[in-house]
Order: sequence, then C-alpha cells, then structure tokens
Amino acid sequence: MKRTITAAILFSTLGAGLALAQTTTSPSSTVPPAVSTDSANTTAAAPVAGVNSFTMAQAQKRIEDQGYTQVSALKKDANSIWRGHAMKNGQTVDVALDYQGNITAN
Repeated sequence: MKRTITAAILFSTLGAGLALAQTTTSPSSTVPPAVSTDSANTTAAAPVAGVNSFTMAQAQKRIEDQGYTQVSALKKDANSIWRGHAMKNGQTVDVALDYQGNITAN
C-alpha cells in the first residue's frame, strides 16, 4: 500500500513538473495582429488582402467610429476588402476596411 501511495505521489509530482517545463511560443512581432485595435491605422500596407469576417454592419460601424459619416455603397472586393464611399471633414472620400480593421481613404 505504501508503494502505491509513494508511486502515485511521485508520478503526480513528475507530471506537474513536466507541465511547468513546457513553453509556449508567441507569434513573431513582425506579424500584424488579426484586428488592429489602434485608432491610428498602423499597417503601412493597408488595406491588407485577407479573409474578412466583418459583416457589412460591423464594417460600417467601424468606419463611422473613425469619424466618417454617410457611409454608403459598401461592398467586398475580390480581396475581401470592404470598399465604399463616405464623408469626412466635408469631403466625399472612398474608404476601404481590411480584415485587420485598418481603414484607408482616398
């Protein structure tokens, strides 16, 4: 009986030690995040092509949250980038929203 209890304690301690010894790898710092949380669009190559999971309503809200008004004609292009028209500072601009949440205007 003592051997069984001793063996159980030994194996549980060994298992806990192995679990603590495992390391996790973090993604490279050069890989941009899936969704940009910075209000200033930080991705220099925006808009970035990629599978976009934003719905039209979410895309419109995200664009409006950055100060654009009268967002209209939003459509996903062949690269899954939402494109449309909006107003900002009294001027009509073309806007684009990529899968990372980057907003660009022309």
